[in-house]
Amino acid sequence: MKKITAVIIEDEKPARDLVAGYMKEYENVELIGQYDNGFSGLKAINELQPDVVFLDVQMPKLTGFEMLELIDHQPEIIFTTAYDQYAIQAFEQNAVDYLLKPFSRERFGE
Repeated sequence: MKKITAVIIEDEKPARDLVAGYMKEYENVELIGQYDNGFSGLKAINELQPDVVFLDVQMPKLTGFEMLELIDHQPEIIFTTAYDQYAIQAFEQNAVDYLLKPFSRERFGE
């Protein structure tokens, strides 16, 4: 079985650690990178071409939405954010899910 490759793009380390920890429970998912800003995340998506990206909306330098406008490779996007007001915009950007922080292990697995 081919593993699903994933990256986390999130400026807050505790949030990155939480998603990475939850991800360890899924043997078919391989975390191939963690990035703390939109610029490094953008570069990683274009170079690594992950299957799925866990993406924060509000980050320094480049927001999650701005980053999506610049990527060449189009992975599945799961937004992880503390702001519910971006949900409609997220789904307009073809997000596959929108996890509102703080989210539980059960919600992560849905």
